[in-house]
Amino acid sequence: MDTLIQDKLEKEFQEKIDKDIKIEPNDWMPESYRKTLIRQISQHAHSEIVGMLPEGNRAPSLRRKAVLLAKVQDEAGHGLYLYSATETLGVSREDTIDDLHAGKVKYSSIFNYPTLTWADIGAIGWLVDGAAIMNQVPLCRTSYGPYARAMVKICKEESFHQRQGYEIISNLMKGTEEQKAMAQDAVNRFWWPSLMMFGPSDADSKHTEQSIRWRIKRHTNDELRQMFVDATVPQAELIGLTLPDPALAWNESRGHYDFGDIDWDEFWQVVGGNGPCNKERIEARIKAKKDGEWVREAALAYAKKHQTN
Repeated sequence: MDTLIQDKLEKEFQEKIDKDIKIEPNDWMPESYRKTLIRQISQHAHSEIVGMLPEGNRAPSLRRKAVLLAKVQDEAGHGLYLYSATETLGVSREDTIDDLHAGKVKYSSIFNYPTLTWADIGAIGWLVDGAAIMNQVPLCRTSYGPYARAMVKICKEESFHQRQGYEIISNLMKGTEEQKAMAQDAVNRFWWPSLMMFGPSDADSKHTEQSIRWRIKRHTNDELRQMFVDATVPQAELIGLTLPDPALAWNESRGHYDFGDIDWDEFWQVVGGNGPCNKERIEARIKAKKDGEWVREAALAYAKKHQTN
């Protein structure tokens, strides 16, 4: 493409972005914008699907089981919405899933930690889905139309998931000393990985600056992390939980909570595939695809048969 034409198209594209006009699949867009969206939306989709795997702990009652099943069903739907949004950018769903299985793309680091007790399910709902909401609500205003529209429904359902998790933890904190200890232990293990969910620090993030310029993102990783801490500390105090950070304290001059340093070595180890459950999670997804192959083949044969009739 002629350089002058390219420059003109890029200028018009950025003007639309700056005016908060949504970019739609048939609109012209820079190739780097398209690739950034494919990376982000597909990783988001993978996270929703892989995120169902840690929810397998046995629920303590029929009510809890029904609510947990509803949540897991929601997560599957979120993955499908997001895979569909990724396909509008000209890539195949199967290819993005194969890239996940081959280790070429990532999903949220939080899902590489094990769930040991029922309290962990509460911690995931409260902390992990709470962090997800903090990150995802601004995405309802992201610049790419299909992604923004998918996020509206997803965020409504994630708010239910967060309330469900907080209810689990709150009820455990009203129970026996053993139940309180179980809740505290779960929070101790999931607090720091939840802070890591927002990604590397702004100083180490390769994509944040450009994504904000394109309004794919509205806040930096560190801004979102601070917002999460500020929202979560009062919730923990209300039910008598202690967050595992001795540096955690309200800073009057900043108007925010100060908090301790994240173990970035652990973060990069998990992101790099060396977390407690990385191998287990990918093996489970590969097995699920293989086990479901006959269903896909039958569905395709059925569709083909009806096309020829």
